[in-house]
Amino acid sequence: MNNAALNGLLEQVVQGFCRLKNMGEVGTSGGEGFAIHFEEWEWEVGVGLYGFWQYARQQNDARLQQSILTWYEDQLAKGLPEIQINTTAPMITLALVAGHSGRDDLLKVVNDWADALLRTLPKTEEGGFQHVVKEQPNTGHLWDDTLFMTCLFLGTAGVVLKRKDLIDEASYQFLLHTRYLCEPASGLWYHGWTFVGKHHFSEAFWARGNAWITVAIPEFIALLGDSLDASVKRYLSVVVARQVNTLCELQADNGMWHTLLDDPLSPQESSATAGIAYGMLRGVRMGILDEKVTEHAMRAWHALRDRIDDGIVLEASKGTMVGPDLQYYCDIAMAPVPYAQALMMLLLLELQQDQWC
Repeated sequence: MNNAALNGLLEQVVQGFCRLKNMGEVGTSGGEGFAIHFEEWEWEVGVGLYGFWQYARQQNDARLQQSILTWYEDQLAKGLPEIQINTTAPMITLALVAGHSGRDDLLKVVNDWADALLRTLPKTEEGGFQHVVKEQPNTGHLWDDTLFMTCLFLGTAGVVLKRKDLIDEASYQFLLHTRYLCEPASGLWYHGWTFVGKHHFSEAFWARGNAWITVAIPEFIALLGDSLDASVKRYLSVVVARQVNTLCELQADNGMWHTLLDDPLSPQESSATAGIAYGMLRGVRMGILDEKVTEHAMRAWHALRDRIDDGIVLEASKGTMVGPDLQYYCDIAMAPVPYAQALMMLLLLELQQDQWC
């Protein structure tokens, strides 16, 4: 596809995100522009907003940027929810918006949330961010999702607010989560670890969880830039490189990845595939991944093209807790979800970079 065709498809995916009203609920197309209708302040829309903001910045479109700002202003007027891992996800984009606009009121919200996160979020042994969510406290749990949902915000807030303590804490969380969740031989990531039971639950190599890592590490390095310690950047770069090498080996013949990466009988899943493909291309362009992985990312893209219908990304699975067994992951339902829209936005934006055109 040429750049014009990619941009046309990208606009459809953005419109698809704007049509989502709740998890799995899609409004009719046309006539509503780029207004955001997803109401709940949670991780699903938080990832969606991150992709939308990257699109708005790439387009340099004040109208798009205003639609995001309007959503945040409406949410702030209603009052923000309790601070936990998943409710921090929308704060990533708010930190970027606050830094871009320079608005003191938004910067204060970002600063207050970061302070409260450090002060009130329950910690595991060794000071890890306990994966607290609205459904349950997950006492003693580390999950791979945390690095995208919370630590990208903390690092970004550190840059925007010029607070080294936030950058240092985000960096520590990346290192600690790597220690307990990254399997050394393959580089793949387990979904969760419990300090209570000292195990990885069902030992699932969950695809979207791995995709959060393939995306989060390059994003963290790029968002922090020179503010990130060189040794941390070097370490995280080799971590994601080992993971990606194994992901290339496990890619299905049609270009997709399976929900359980090492189980070819488990369902193939679009949000994970989009995230992995994006992280691969982003990492290659940044110089932290070998160019040979480009072929695998492009194979994934060709498979994903056929899974976009009227701007909606198909075959994406709903939110997924740490499962008690491997079958749990295979049974998660598919639905239109904002994070699949966002990961597809990021992939399409990356494909428009000069290196890939």
